[in-house]
Amino acid sequence: MDIFEKIAKHMGPIGQHHKWSHGYFSFPKLEGDIAPHMNFRGKEHLVWSLNNYLGLANHPEVREADRKGAEDFGMAYPMGARMMSGNSKYHEQLEQELAAFVGKPDAFLLNYGYQGMVSIIDSLVDRNDVIVYDAESHACIIDGLRLHMGKRFVYKHNDIESARKQLERATKLVEQSGGGILVITEGVFGMSGAQGKLKDLVDLKKDFNFRLLIDDAHGFGTMGPTGAGTHEAQDCIDGVDVYFGTFAKSMAGIGAFVASTEEMTNFFRYNMRSQTFAKALPMPMVIGLLKRLELLKNNSELRDKLWNIATTLQKGLRERGFDLGVTDTMVTPVFLKGELLEATALTMDLRENYGIFCSIVVYPVIPKGLIELRLIPTAVHTLEDVQRTLDAFSEVSDKLKSGYYKEHQFSIA
Repeated sequence: MDIFEKIAKHMGPIGQHHKWSHGYFSFPKLEGDIAPHMNFRGKEHLVWSLNNYLGLANHPEVREADRKGAEDFGMAYPMGARMMSGNSKYHEQLEQELAAFVGKPDAFLLNYGYQGMVSIIDSLVDRNDVIVYDAESHACIIDGLRLHMGKRFVYKHNDIESARKQLERATKLVEQSGGGILVITEGVFGMSGAQGKLKDLVDLKKDFNFRLLIDDAHGFGTMGPTGAGTHEAQDCIDGVDVYFGTFAKSMAGIGAFVASTEEMTNFFRYNMRSQTFAKALPMPMVIGLLKRLELLKNNSELRDKLWNIATTLQKGLRERGFDLGVTDTMVTPVFLKGELLEATALTMDLRENYGIFCSIVVYPVIPKGLIELRLIPTAVHTLEDVQRTLDAFSEVSDKLKSGYYKEHQFSIA
């Protein structure tokens, strides 16, 4: 069996029923506050899988800022890494505004979120240091851990006593090596919707010496009284030593940032290899991000709309008997019992016959026998969208329980 046959066998029914390589997705070219619809193979669908929490992607002021940035600077500028010829006053302005917003002295822009987190971890630790991290950390954190040449200990998800035990182990090691301890968790876990126990981890500093790094990709712009993040929501801004946020979620853009003390941030500027040897964020994106941040900070009604949709959706699902797990954020996972073939058939039924597109999560991300449909509410969803989705979910759930999806497989030519 050659490598291509192995891949085909591994993909199984998913590979047979989903043509990811074709450009089937398109979005309406509309201005303003539009519903999250897309065209898929010529049909319009309601989408619950867009990284656009605050609805800024099609906001007219954002689109104008993006357009003006491209008109003034083109898509290529700046043409170099930040340390060489790739810096500008706009990059620095964005860093200063981000730092102030999340409650840190300084911030450093990153070209990409995933790559950025990998590089943050790589630059922070050496072989003498120990990393302690949450078991359900995002893939970007796991890939960063793989670069670490020292010890790393995982604690049970959101289990503070487990974290304490791993910190005890880590402390014994660094007493011998002379290194330090880095604790890593997420502000909002993107699959479950649970908040990381940031405040409880900060409290552990009374007994242990470590620095705390949080990945707040989903929390930045959505959590807390001002949207500054999950550390604001849990009132522990000062206890978070290194704060990471991405522009890909609430800001509907590209890139990310890391915020910390001036000393730590300058360390990142000169030691993050993925940034030192890579071209800076393009000017149109930076100009557009300045506008996105301005709207995020000054328009609390965007967060209010997001949370109204999220809470209405979650309340309706729970009233209909759906299991949403432990989410206490806007991320809305719906857990059903079923196998892989049933999962693919169900999601295709939702898409083809109900016009609803949402993400599917199956084993090995979650245990065998479970299906997770992950819904991402946004400020541009409507209450009508919520009602339509509730009705559709009730129907497909009944079909699943009756065994319908074991007998009916869906495939698109």
